[in-house]
Amino acid sequence: MIPAALQGRLRLPGIVSPMFLVSGPDLVMETCRAGMVGSFPSLNQRTVDGCEQWLKEIRAGLSGNDAPFAIQFGVHRTHKRMAEDLALTVKYQVPILISAIGITREATDAIHSYGGLVFHDAINMRHAKKALEANVDGIIAVTGGAGGHAGTYNPFAFMAELRPALGDKALILGGCIGNGGAMAGAIAAGADLIYTGTRFVNTQESMASPKMKNLILESDITDIVYSAEVDGVGANWLRQTLPKENLTDGSTDLATLLTDQKRWRDILSAGQGVGSIQDIPTARELIERFNEEYRDATRRLQTHVPQRVGVLA
Repeated sequence: MIPAALQGRLRLPGIVSPMFLVSGPDLVMETCRAGMVGSFPSLNQRTVDGCEQWLKEIRAGLSGNDAPFAIQFGVHRTHKRMAEDLALTVKYQVPILISAIGITREATDAIHSYGGLVFHDAINMRHAKKALEANVDGIIAVTGGAGGHAGTYNPFAFMAELRPALGDKALILGGCIGNGGAMAGAIAAGADLIYTGTRFVNTQESMASPKMKNLILESDITDIVYSAEVDGVGANWLRQTLPKENLTDGSTDLATLLTDQKRWRDILSAGQGVGSIQDIPTARELIERFNEEYRDATRRLQTHVPQRVGVLA
């Protein structure tokens, strides 16, 4: 179910996901003002002081009438700034923490102490169950085709297995949800909220480079390559930005190919939904479009509800 802290706060049941080197204060604030949860990774600011300045800017720029916002980071030993980022999250009472890689009961207790929520990215049941043991408020099922680090599961199969394990926790579905129709389909299939990323790379408030935005406009589903060889974790990448050599047959030493290329900066990530992206609107314009598509889709669903014409004996 949708947590009580979010009920009545959202115009549409969705989160614009935290995208590395893409999500910043402008995108977060405009998303929240338009009625969806905006979010950013703490590491989009390279220093703790920089992250704090962003939190101050976002806090000052939003009102009680806007949707809540979220910060994302890994609660794991590999995240060297974990303690500092968690302390900032508590200090500024960020409404939602999106955790990745790991989560602990200590972290969820810290966020819950001021009424915040914790949602955790999961690509399989093992990850989801560990997060539930840490008392998170919801699981983000990151399924096949999602941009960035992603799983490979079919969304319907993963939701069907995950839903009974969640009880009254929120189920958030991510993976190729690039319009309001897909949003409505996810909700109809059992999600409480949706998670959308790639479509919002191509917004005017996004920090993505002009190169990345143009590549997304030019790409389709055949240009998305799933590989764990770029940074050690499975993710979807734009084929045009990968080294030319084949990364999938194990014949190439990837370390030598990436000497002069930075992951996420030069080798770019996107989801399989790129083929439907044809413009670069403002975040507000895009959310207005999502809203119209969502309403159209829900009306279309109603036309498929069988009419009761009699009672079987």
